Amino acid sequence: MKRTFLLFIGISVLSVGCTQVQENGQSQIVDKNNNFSVIMDSNSWNSLSSEEARVIVNKGTEAPWEGDYVDNHKDGTYLCRRCNARLFASDTKFDSGSGWPAFDDCIGDAVEEIKDADGYRVEIVCRNCKGHLGHVFKGEGYTKNNTRHCVNSISMTFATDDQLVTPTKTDTAIFASGCFWGAEYFFEKAEGVISTQVGYIGGHKDKPSYKEVCTGTTGHAEAVRVVFDPSKTDYETMCKLFFETHDPTQVNRQGPDIGTQYRTEVFYLSDEQKAIAEKLKGLLESSGLKVSTGITKATTFWEGEDYHEHYYTNGGGTPYCHGYTKRF
Repeated sequence: MKRTFLLFIGISVLSVGCTQVQENGQSQIVDKNNNFSVIMDSNSWNSLSSEEARVIVNKGTEAPWEGDYVDNHKDGTYLCRRCNARLFASDTKFDSGSGWPAFDDCIGDAVEEIKDADGYRVEIVCRNCKGHLGHVFKGEGYTKNNTRHCVNSISMTFATDDQLVTPTKTDTAIFASGCFWGAEYFFEKAEGVISTQVGYIGGHKDKPSYKEVCTGTTGHAEAVRVVFDPSKTDYETMCKLFFETHDPTQVNRQGPDIGTQYRTEVFYLSDEQKAIAEKLKGLLESSGLKVSTGITKATTFWEGEDYHEHYYTNGGGTPYCHGYTKRF
């Protein structure tokens, strides 16, 4: 497959918080549906002002005491400014005296911790969109949880309970059918699909990179994780689209792309998904096709690099080794 690839020096503040300077105010979020539903697809994330991008995308920090939520004491939920993911409940917020909003807990696993490059502090980001939030400090004794999430106001949006809606029930499917650029191209256009994510699955190395997977030594397949609304479509429809947008008879290749990473494989997440995949494979075999598609229980799905995501949608063009063929 042909691919195109596209000091920090500062004063560390160990107990107080973060360190850079805000240049402009926070823009007012406009929620099209007025319900702050979580946005899974990166193409649909909320637009950011230049100052919001400086903090959320480029990992900057707003000045202390200037954020909108430092002294906010209303009941509600703090959301990710970029994708609306629920991050912190208002009852976990406390006054640390640092000049930034502080929370001693997050909602579920919504916040991801990443050690800074200098190994000194621990950054926190939104798990859904990877937007920068701030840093987390532990062992300071402010609350019984002994944890302080020091968060930039500008990285968040506050919503009252009546502004939020119950998240849409979703289901997930994972398919490998050669180059994930082409596979994602068809799934992201399908009715009922909420989001797609390219990545790697089925290998033996944690957090593989694209370059490593391309060597064929990690055992991973290029794959697409599809999140869909089961009230609008179903797994069988997704699985049929999988079989109809690539050649399931090819072994360890798809068109000009050759290697085990380009194999055809269904990674099922439940016994029901397994049964559906086996049924559809059987139907194709009964029609005379020699189907090489593997049907395997899903292991960890590792998200691919950002520059692979929505490749054709963002860059134009159409897949060179995927196309639609009616098979059912």
